[in-house]
Amino acid sequence: MAYGSLKQDHLSNKHLVERSVLASGDLEVEYKKLVKEISECRQCELYKYRKNPVPGEGPLNTPIMLIGEAPGKQEDETGRPFVGAAGKLLTKLLEEAGIGRKNVYITNVLKCRPPSNRDPKPEEVEACSPYLRQQIKLIKPKMIVCLGRHSAKLIFSWAGIPWTNMKRQHGQVYEGVIEGLKVKIVATYHPAAALYNPQLRKELEEDFLKVIGPLAKQILEGKIETTKRTTLLDFLRGKG
Repeated sequence: MAYGSLKQDHLSNKHLVERSVLASGDLEVEYKKLVKEISECRQCELYKYRKNPVPGEGPLNTPIMLIGEAPGKQEDETGRPFVGAAGKLLTKLLEEAGIGRKNVYITNVLKCRPPSNRDPKPEEVEACSPYLRQQIKLIKPKMIVCLGRHSAKLIFSWAGIPWTNMKRQHGQVYEGVIEGLKVKIVATYHPAAALYNPQLRKELEEDFLKVIGPLAKQILEGKIETTKRTTLLDFLRGKG
């Protein structure tokens, strides 16, 4: 599923049937066009160092979107997000929270790996941001989980929500509007930061078990409606 799919675990059959109208072959076509644009991108210097761009992975009709920072070494080698040690921890967190990785779409702010896994530069974030905006437009998430401060800072700014730091704001549910979509936003620590920090790992686990998991399950089961859905015709006409 490295380039996205319409497959999803059956947490709520009724909810998935309702969403299947938008999740059509036309959506996959638009998504594949975006993936092609990303694979051919030369907007910043990172393309010179990458082995593979990493667009994202997961069902295109999911209401849950996870956004990390940037691909690492193993992600660069495979073209898939969160497949290294941090990815294994993320998968474990999702399973323990009762969501399951197959039910969420996962991507990063940057689609190419920064050398030596350094922090993203502002110009790289600016160059890559249009792709993330387009992913949000296509997937239309009801909930966005920001993994790490770089993701949180960007998404909160788009949503018009003040951002201070992760210590103060992790594990809290915010609501904002991005690309005309009303979304719930939760920031938490990046799994990589928690690998060798027991305290951060404890807080990350609590965020998933007490906040992210319960909210995501409610949304997946259709118990919370936050985002106005357009018809597929509106989407193709650019009104979505």
